[in-house]
Amino acid sequence: MRAEGRNGPVVVTGGAGAIGSVLAAALLARGATVRIIDNLSTGRREHLPAAPSDRLSLTVADLNAPAEYADAFSGASEVWHLAANGDIRKGTLDTRVDLEQGTLATYQVLEAARRHDTPRIFFSSSSVVYGWPRTFPTPEEYGPLEPQSLYAAAKLSSEALCCAYAHLYGIRAYLFRFANIIGPHMTHGILYDFFEKLRRDPARLEVLGDGRQSKSYLRTEDCVDGMLLVGDKASQPVNIYNLGCRDRISAGEIAERVVAAHGGHARIEFTGGARGWSGDVPEQLLAIDKAEALGWRPRYTSAEAITRTIGEIAKERGLPA
Repeated sequence: MRAEGRNGPVVVTGGAGAIGSVLAAALLARGATVRIIDNLSTGRREHLPAAPSDRLSLTVADLNAPAEYADAFSGASEVWHLAANGDIRKGTLDTRVDLEQGTLATYQVLEAARRHDTPRIFFSSSSVVYGWPRTFPTPEEYGPLEPQSLYAAAKLSSEALCCAYAHLYGIRAYLFRFANIIGPHMTHGILYDFFEKLRRDPARLEVLGDGRQSKSYLRTEDCVDGMLLVGDKASQPVNIYNLGCRDRISAGEIAERVVAAHGGHARIEFTGGARGWSGDVPEQLLAIDKAEALGWRPRYTSAEAITRTIGEIAKERGLPA
């Protein structure tokens, strides 16, 4: 990690979001000055860590309007590009969402990095770039990559842009293919959806698909630890790493745990079919050998991460212990 004292401040796009706010806190703890760029569409000011104004700043801006945030890149040592549409189904309904908030926004961030001679970019990609793979656990070398949603296509095209800028302009790129990231401050995803459905109807929980969808879930703090460690130890022009757990858990089992947190009385109803929705990838389990070889280990299994996060959400919503 390039400390601020030697190499300048760190830019974090989407830094008021669920992952970005945890990353910002970790960077501050390392002594960095952090400049956050966020349009606050899903991020929240209250999620930002406490820090002196000369060490933490927020620029509210649209990444596709680079003039609004150009100053944030001045003298920056690196940029962590986490901002994106996080809701796959939203991008399916509005086909421009992932193009604009994914591919084009990444292009603008890379251009800002190029113009300001920012030497490193860290990009939050996703396991969905693999499509529905035939190999589990799925290694970074798996192919061909066949995205099955516009969200996935935007992630893969953004990866390609990062690779091109790395080879053309010498910006070292770090591409992280995440499992499902869960933790505090979530505004979408399976746990958020289940809690919202039970808030609206405490007697019934609808689960999209047949409930057998099986995926890996990684806590936010484990994800951030993994990214930081890879940034410390990997030094190729392009560094691609999976971050996930070695186990997975089904949607049906998650539903049972969320219902239990609500008293255990709601009936669970499945809509049927292998996919939860169009573009969903029903199975996901990433090979994490590369990250483990550098010394990273997730502290929580998928089941433990789900249990911990359910407890946090239940407490936040005032549900009985």
